[in-house]
Amino acid sequence: ASADSRHGQDREAYGAAIAAARAAKAGIDWQDCPADWGLAKPIQCGYVSVPLDYAHPYGKQIKLAVDRIGNTGTPQERQGALVYNPGGPGGSGLRFPARVTSKNPVWANVAKAYDFVGFDPRGVGHSAPISCEDPQEFVKAPKMDPVPDSEADKLAQRKLAREYADGCLERTGRDMLQQMTTPNTARDMDVIRAALGEKKINYLGVSYGTYLGAVYGTLFPGHIRRMIVDSVVNPAQENIWYQANLGQDVAFEGRWKDWEDWVAKNDASFHLGTTRDAVQAKWLQLRATAKKNPIGGVVGPSELLGFFQSAPYYDSSWVPVATVFSKYFAGDTQALVDAAAPDMSDTAGNISSENGNAVYTAVECTDAKWPTSWKKWDQDNTRLNAKYPFLTWSNAWMNLPCATWPVQQQTPVNVKTGKGLPQVLIVQSTRDAATPYQGAVELHKRFKGSRLITEKDAGSHGVTGLVNPCINNRVDAYLLTGKLDAADVTCAPHATPKP
Repeated sequence: ASADSRHGQDREAYGAAIAAARAAKAGIDWQDCPADWGLAKPIQCGYVSVPLDYAHPYGKQIKLAVDRIGNTGTPQERQGALVYNPGGPGGSGLRFPARVTSKNPVWANVAKAYDFVGFDPRGVGHSAPISCEDPQEFVKAPKMDPVPDSEADKLAQRKLAREYADGCLERTGRDMLQQMTTPNTARDMDVIRAALGEKKINYLGVSYGTYLGAVYGTLFPGHIRRMIVDSVVNPAQENIWYQANLGQDVAFEGRWKDWEDWVAKNDASFHLGTTRDAVQAKWLQLRATAKKNPIGGVVGPSELLGFFQSAPYYDSSWVPVATVFSKYFAGDTQALVDAAAPDMSDTAGNISSENGNAVYTAVECTDAKWPTSWKKWDQDNTRLNAKYPFLTWSNAWMNLPCATWPVQQQTPVNVKTGKGLPQVLIVQSTRDAATPYQGAVELHKRFKGSRLITEKDAGSHGVTGLVNPCINNRVDAYLLTGKLDAADVTCAPHATPKP
């Protein structure tokens, strides 16, 4: 880092220490959660104040929403707070304590020992939420086909991306937008730690939450007791975030094919063809139909992709997506419209979707320098689309606001092992689409003493929530005793979904 940026980070580290000391004194005023948050007793909610800009710790403050449920075991069994982030960027962690109230069996042992703590990161949900576009406008359908047919299509998409970036500035304001970064969220997490009255936290991060964990572990290595990261973003500076998104395009294609193979194998249930190629032909047929005449007037190629991409993301979507796909070709188009069209009457849900996308964009665009040359975007995505057409262009347009981003883009933290960092447990499936396997290998290299559990021949994004005793038992052992295997471990995959 240049002396300049180092001085900036020193100032922010000092600001974070001031904010943490202040939060430790203030604590958290825990109350029953607001009725409309959907978090029933005994989950409790509260707020933690953090500086908008850590270089100015006495300047403007924002309030972050935090919730918790106490450990279910005895006071003697308690091992502290387990803080969670589900990813995004833009995801809310507030549902985490509900794993205890819903008696989720995978987490029952850990719940005996830990308070489960969730939070809305800055800009998200109930934590000074940001916005880039009118939410009803954001969800409106049908949108343009993400796959361009012409230069005119590309020009139209570029205009939309530029307008979106401008909208973020207009609706969120420069001061807030400039501070929407992963390092700031990591500092926020340390202020939350202090407000909880903890010297060290235990942390579980999934997806983007692994990058938040990696940055937290780099900035505050002595403030972590135990850490699990699941489905890992490659934290190398050159991967954040332009390359990371190109890598996703390749991995999504692979997982999409895995799903098509499964649909073909279960042709008795779905009747979409007995080979991957046959299922792909049906997908292309559906896409072409929706392009010519949006299904139900609202479901075009873009909306189809929004629905179908949950299959390569999560195994839990394999049956529901295949079922809707199958029904369409059996003559039931309504199931597809219900599944893929926006619900314009769900204003709260639409506000939440728009907010999630705004935070995703703000954090990824502000965290790192992005290419500003359209020629580069065009060449890279045209090349990838030739071999990996499932997600490439759609992903490009989602990220293109970063090319004309209206606030200063930062330099990502150099993720590395610092004094006091404990042994970190890394969990990753080999065929993950959203966070390709290489990311886990890279973080494993950077965090000395870490252990890697590989779920082989599986690809569901987010592994620790699934039933796989080979993994679940090791997660429990680590969180309950601190023990890790002497070497890295490979586990067989969790059960394949059954139609």
